[in-house]
This record gives sequence, C-alpha cells and structure tokens, in this order.
Amino acid sequence: MSITRYDPFRDLRSLQDEVNRLFSTSLGRGFDDEGLSRGAWMPSVDIFENKDSIVLEAELPGMNREDFELTIENNVLTLRGERRFEKKDEADNYHRVERAYGSFTRSFTLPQTVSSENANAEYKNGVLRVTLHKREEVKARRIEIAGEGANAQPKTIEAKAQEPATANKKDAAAGR
Repeated sequence: MSITRYDPFRDLRSLQDEVNRLFSTSLGRGFDDEGLSRGAWMPSVDIFENKDSIVLEAELPGMNREDFELTIENNVLTLRGERRFEKKDEADNYHRVERAYGSFTRSFTLPQTVSSENANAEYKNGVLRVTLHKREEVKARRIEIAGEGANAQPKTIEAKAQEPATANKKDAAAGR
C-alpha cells in the first residue's frame, strides 16, 4: 500500500482549471483582443413590465433610425443593426478609439401574455422604446359578488391574472 501525500490546494487548482477552461471556450471571440479591436458590441437593454404592457428600452447612441431594424417573428423580438465608424476628415489622426462599432443582433423571447399585434416603437435621443401590450385575458379585472340575506350588498373583489403555467402549479400544490 502506497502513501499519498495530502495536498490542501488540489481542489482549488482543479476549480481554477475548470474556470479557465470555461472562459477560454464558451465566451467566443467577442471578448478577446481581436473582438474588441473589431468593435464587437451589444447595445444595453432594459426590460420592464407594468399592468398593461411590457416595455423594452435599448440604448443606440449615435445611430440613425435607418441603421437598425426591429422584427417580431414566432414570439421572438429581434433588434439588428450596425454602428459604423465614420472618419470625419482624412487629416484626422486618431490616437485612441474606445467606442465600439460594428454589427449587432439581440433577440428576446416574448411571453405568451403579450400580443405583438399592437406593438409600437419610438426612437428618440438615442433610445429605442418598444411597447408590447398585454392580451386582454391576462389583465387584472374586478368581479362583483352578490350575497344572500336581508342586508346583503354586492361586494367587489380584485382578481389578478396569472400565467397559465403558474396557475397549474398552484392548483397542483393545493391538490385540485
């Protein structure tokens, strides 16, 4: 039987090797020096929801309306475009170019609760704002409840819409 020496850092080195392997293979060429020099970039996007709609805001600074396109197909919203580097004057000698340029594509899967029928988009001050209205059947609504008895008065309660998958999970948990 041989004696194996205990190495307390063996697991740590193994973890470091795995993280290095993950970052070297998965991120692709967008984050290497060549990708940064080519200008690979993605516009920043905020997505939020209110009671009537889901809103997507994308930052597209320095771009004209003709430089990008917006499509919805099979419940996928796709923003595609290109920001070009335009040299102002041939005599200009750039010492540093830090802003990113190049083509981009961003795609977002839409939930079943929104309708792409009445979608509208507005581009102002370098920000694209896309508003997708929710379907009527998923909006919250009020329901009147009538009661029995001499002094029974109708009572109103507020019903909140749930996504179908969430409702089924709650029914299953309640044993229905």
